[in-house]
Amino acid sequence: MAAGRGRSRRVSLPGVAELLRPAAPGPDGGDQRRASGREKHTQKITVYLSAEELLDLERARLALLRYGAAADRGRIVREAIAVLLADLDARGQDSLLARRIASADRQQHNGTSESAV
Repeated sequence: MAAGRGRSRRVSLPGVAELLRPAAPGPDGGDQRRASGREKHTQKITVYLSAEELLDLERARLALLRYGAAADRGRIVREAIAVLLADLDARGQDSLLARRIASADRQQHNGTSESAV
């Protein structure tokens, strides 16, 4: 802790039971996981993107604007995370996220760099 600061930088994290619980299905049988939307966010992470990834994110923001759905990059990222995590909860190892990460891990192990998913 830096001198003169009266508070700890430690973050309170959920317990294992909360982290491993499956999301409850919604009334339509779907997942209830929702992005937080436009509200004050008290937790922060730093994500580093390549120039290409950042450009893709900006293109997505502009495409959404053309579709009448204005959103900043943070909201797009939160929505994408919610969608991917809901899919992971619902489909497990068959989810898009699990398949892409497993594929990338296999390629790294085999010494290739192309994305197969």
